[in-house]
Amino acid sequence: MRMADLRLPRWAGAAASALLILASIAYGVAKGGHGPMIVGFLTDARDAAAKAAGFHIAAVSLSGEKQVSRAEIFAAAGVTDRASLLFLDVDGARARLKAIPWIADATVRKLYPDRLQITVTERDAFALWQLDGKVSVISADGTVVGGLADWHFAHLPLVVGAGAAAQARDFLGMLDAHPDIRQQVRASVLVAQRRWNLKLKNGLDVRLPEADVARALDTLAQLDRDKRLLTRDVTTIDLRLPDRVSVRLSDDAAQAREDVLKDKKVKRKGGDA
Repeated sequence: MRMADLRLPRWAGAAASALLILASIAYGVAKGGHGPMIVGFLTDARDAAAKAAGFHIAAVSLSGEKQVSRAEIFAAAGVTDRASLLFLDVDGARARLKAIPWIADATVRKLYPDRLQITVTERDAFALWQLDGKVSVISADGTVVGGLADWHFAHLPLVVGAGAAAQARDFLGMLDAHPDIRQQVRASVLVAQRRWNLKLKNGLDVRLPEADVARALDTLAQLDRDKRLLTRDVTTIDLRLPDRVSVRLSDDAAQAREDVLKDKKVKRKGGDA
């Protein structure tokens, strides 16, 4: 068939012109960086039409929020004066809500024609984590949920060092078995991401082993019950070796001990004479 014999529909010319115009507009939008503005305009127009049809958001039922404000939750969920219930993306809203550190899980349900239900499950503040001089609030799974801006978290146990946030739950769980010790702890310091030291409120340093930590804590608790070791004039208790406990006396205590030994030695010599 020759091109001259090919008959096009009457509307073909108009369609080609329209496609050319649309292509030119699309090119201009892309070239000028106006895409987001056009998308926003079309989204607003779509939502306005849905609201006019009765699918506006008349009420939002929100539950589970404690640390996160209602305004922050609404903003993350996309609940605005312009939004419509019909076109609200519940999957996107849930993903944005879960991106908030305090929020562990969230559900978003549409209740047609004009109600929205949002339920959030927040993480609990579990401990404080200090790294490079910065203190953060962490949950039990080690997630950093915020900075120490609110001092009602100041009572939480303090863990220090790289990797301490991820290991805090297991270690503090073992320490919980000895409340008399835990209440004396000022900070638990993770050394080289392998083992823990306890910094007590009286300045005493307790060095725990890398393995069999529960046994070492049992030994420490027993020594404190029998000999009141944690309140003695010592600076360091070393439990890293399984078959012995090493104790370093303070300078004053070491000097006093040395004086006592010298005195005994002098008396012994005098008795021999």
